[in-house]
Amino acid sequence: MSKAYVVTGGAGFIGSNLVHDLLAREPESRVTVLDRLTYAGNPENLAGLEAGGRFELVHGDICDAPLVDALYARVKPDVVFNLAAESHVDRSIEGPGEFVRTNVQGTFQMLDSARRFWSTLDAAGKARFRFVHVSTDEVYGSLGDTGFFTEASQYQPNSPYAASKAAADHLARAWFHTYGLPTLVTNCSNNYGPYQFPEKLIPLVTLNALEGKPLPVYGDGANVRDWLYVGDHCAALRLAGERGVPGEVYCVGGHNERTTLQIVQTICDVLDRLRPSKDGSYRRLITFVKDRPGHDRRYAIDPAKIGRELGWKPETRFDDGIEKTLAWYLDHKGWCDRITETKYRRERLGAEAKS
Repeated sequence: MSKAYVVTGGAGFIGSNLVHDLLAREPESRVTVLDRLTYAGNPENLAGLEAGGRFELVHGDICDAPLVDALYARVKPDVVFNLAAESHVDRSIEGPGEFVRTNVQGTFQMLDSARRFWSTLDAAGKARFRFVHVSTDEVYGSLGDTGFFTEASQYQPNSPYAASKAAADHLARAWFHTYGLPTLVTNCSNNYGPYQFPEKLIPLVTLNALEGKPLPVYGDGANVRDWLYVGDHCAALRLAGERGVPGEVYCVGGHNERTTLQIVQTICDVLDRLRPSKDGSYRRLITFVKDRPGHDRRYAIDPAKIGRELGWKPETRFDDGIEKTLAWYLDHKGWCDRITETKYRRERLGAEAKS
């Protein structure tokens, strides 16, 4: 069955991977991307898709009510994936206002316009419609050495980014309980894979290593994250949009816990094989730097519910996923260079908390 999709933030990392995935797996469906094309939104991530006649990129702001209302009316989506967000913790420390604007106000606008559109549908259209709000495990705060986040975990956001995403999650829940809008929330662990903007750990370390620059590790490097290959995440999102239960929350994790230092060391070891340096192992470049303010110690997700109810499980072992990811960056050096020349020079952000 063909569907009409709207993907906000679809020119970004996870969004562009989702767009490619939807178009490849559903040859009759249409995908419309709404993206403000800020520093992390890159039309190059979607290059060539227009030629198929099933894809459209709309350059616009999710906070723009007339634009969003008109988009719903014209596209008549069956499923909305809301991925548009400011997502970098360090940037949120330096400039929290933009995170509140996009992540909170923007999500409100997408939900409220969806509510008005949904109210015009017939019974079958209302039953088919889904609004999938894509969120993060960071809303839950920090774990101790054991245990996992689940859908029942208490919200305890510790950064401006996490707080803005937590607020957006609560809005999605409220629009279901108050208005009946068929919303779902997914909370995922750290993603990695192709098209990730170089401010994030894995591409940042990879590009720095290739240029012989220091590989910054915050604090003691013992902060733990659960890593999820972006292709596996896209599969979970497709399932949520297809048969997720309105009002429910689904935690999506990769069962791949690693410390920051382990991640950086693994990148070095893979590059030592794929692109060896004449100066010796890339591990020589590892440099410990002052920790990020409010740096959560450990995140880990239990994805049992989405596995039990929707039949999803992560398919990609970290060792395989990181190899594919680094090979992609090595094969797309031009993509990386165009970003670092014009948008982000890999400088550190958010190093100091404001007093």
